[in-house]
Amino acid sequence: MFYKNRTQYLFLAILLITVLFSACRKGKNIPDVSNVDVEVNVRHFERDFFSIDTNNVTPELQALAEKYPEFFPIFTRIIGADDPRYAPQGVDAYMAGMIKHQAPRRLYDTCEIVYGNFDEMKSEFEQAFKFYKYYFPENEIPDVTTFVSEYTLANFIYGNDQLAVGLDMFLGSDYPYQTYNPGNSNFSSYLVRTYNKDHLVAKTMAALVEDLVGPPLGQRLLDLMVHNGKKRYIMSQLLPYAADSTIFEHTGKQMEWLNNPNNEVQIWEVFVKKDFLYSTKTRDIAKYVNPAPSSPGMPLESPGNTGTYIGYKIVKQYMEQFPEKTLRDLIRERDAQKILTGSRYKPRR
Repeated sequence: MFYKNRTQYLFLAILLITVLFSACRKGKNIPDVSNVDVEVNVRHFERDFFSIDTNNVTPELQALAEKYPEFFPIFTRIIGADDPRYAPQGVDAYMAGMIKHQAPRRLYDTCEIVYGNFDEMKSEFEQAFKFYKYYFPENEIPDVTTFVSEYTLANFIYGNDQLAVGLDMFLGSDYPYQTYNPGNSNFSSYLVRTYNKDHLVAKTMAALVEDLVGPPLGQRLLDLMVHNGKKRYIMSQLLPYAADSTIFEHTGKQMEWLNNPNNEVQIWEVFVKKDFLYSTKTRDIAKYVNPAPSSPGMPLESPGNTGTYIGYKIVKQYMEQFPEKTLRDLIRERDAQKILTGSRYKPRR
């Protein structure tokens, strides 16, 4: 009897998951990428670096440079090893000091505790790269290089579209970043909230998308909104199963506020009534298209970067108006006004 009930429950659970998955796919129109083959190559630079024998630094650093010919000189610049102001005794001595010093060694050990098993992240990258290959079949799948640099950089793209991930920038929102680097605005609470595993792949893919889209054509609020909206829209296609809060880097509560039609109308009215859409005044528009605690002229519960959200809605509606357009077509269309007009965007309560 127990076995029979257990089997029934299992069948119902599988059926429910299938229904929910199908509904999710139907709602988001997610393409089937199960047959898209990608190979994810993750290289852990930090492990090779901190494994260097400090009694044999020079030849082992040379071997490391040969193993990572493109990344090694970039890492050298990131940590300041090539700057005589910080490394008067030269690169080798500076790097040997970093390997020996207690603080960076302890930081590396912490990263190993959190990311010693990288399989989960690798699987997430694999899924993202499948969608990347589906939408951009002519592009090569990048390698992923992890590193530790004492809270310097989170992600960047280098060489031939290779991706780099600073693991020490994803140790969790409870990690005491401010204690180790007090006064650094990059460690404000509204930013640190996303410095975790849930955002690692998304933030890294964002560097790839940034490179794909390129710089905005203009500096008006509308230009920046649509430009950022393009990037968020492409991210939503490459990471279709990610939460909106991950794509937009807001809390779930903030996303609820943004998704409320009344609030969307309110955001748009602020931009229109204050003549911000065609403004290039950084002081007036910066917090609407960049991370910020909140958006000026809006309720305190509103997040910053509301212009990016509206830009995403404009781009999404534009792509729905022209279903024949590809992501490549979207990237090539750089006229923000044309996208706004073509989208027929007009929020309604």
